[in-house]
Amino acid sequence: MPVLNERAYLEHAVASVLAQELQGPSELVLALGPSTDGTTDLAQRLAAEDDRIRLVANPAAHIPVGLNAAIRASRYPTIVRVDAHSELAPGYAQRALATLERTGAANVGGVMRADGRTPFQRAVARAYNSPIGLGGGAYHGTTHEGEAESAYLGVMRRTVLEEVGLFDETIRRGEDWELNLRIRQAGHKVWLDPQLSVTYWPRESWWRLARQFRATGAWRGELVRRYGRSNGLRFFAPPALVLNVILAVIVGVLQVARVLGGLASLVASIVYLPLIAYAMLVAAMALRPGDGRTPRERLWTLAVLPTMHLAWGYGFIGGVLRGARDTVDASRLGTRNTPLP
Repeated sequence: MPVLNERAYLEHAVASVLAQELQGPSELVLALGPSTDGTTDLAQRLAAEDDRIRLVANPAAHIPVGLNAAIRASRYPTIVRVDAHSELAPGYAQRALATLERTGAANVGGVMRADGRTPFQRAVARAYNSPIGLGGGAYHGTTHEGEAESAYLGVMRRTVLEEVGLFDETIRRGEDWELNLRIRQAGHKVWLDPQLSVTYWPRESWWRLARQFRATGAWRGELVRRYGRSNGLRFFAPPALVLNVILAVIVGVLQVARVLGGLASLVASIVYLPLIAYAMLVAAMALRPGDGRTPRERLWTLAVLPTMHLAWGYGFIGGVLRGARDTVDASRLGTRNTPLP
């Protein structure tokens, strides 16, 4: 488990891991980044209370670096990746190990079920769980079991990880997808079992959400630079939206300035149609009746969906044009979260 500034979530995440019932020995290795919110002190206390918890340093604070440090420090033949911003469902590890054995796969993952405790966080969670929000990735809600492109978190065979070279430490986001690409290219199976469930807690503020998605988009752009067509078409929808917005602004300015007029203006106005359709789609998701949402959640949905798509698309375009370079997920830095009840 890579950990950075997760004081509000770490204890719940650790408890969900330690509560897993397994027939053999297990350990939880926390890779500690340079947190500023008291996370390190909390991790040290948890480790002192349970000898199954081990701590390793991750001074670089990058997720794949921390994951590799934890994997190298671990002692057992199966690696279960977990996240400090999530909680494993009861029986998760036991079922994952059984699926790993039953399918012969190299990596088994389940479904991310986003949830929230505030109106904003619940609005983000609904967007995560909707095909509209994140483009319909299989692990965001499929009920079909079978081979998959990637796996959320993942329960992996150490032998295969060592064969393909662990996580690529030059990648800051999208490291799971890239690792699973190499696993599949090496002739192994990546498997999705929808009966495996992990609760994920999204970012708690609009600004942190925007920073997270901008960084994620930038690294997807970098992955497109590196791996081209191995990336699915759904990744190109947000940057297409951003380009459409830019083009619409340009056309609008030219129309107001009367540079475009007559038939040319009418033809150019076609650029508004995709944006009108998108706005109607967002409004339909926000205002859909009968789903128990509060008015504040509905209002936040109107802001959350465009934020996710535009921030991701903007980051993606930059990542494709100039590479992600040293882009980091700044939403994980300098947080001052209060502990959850």
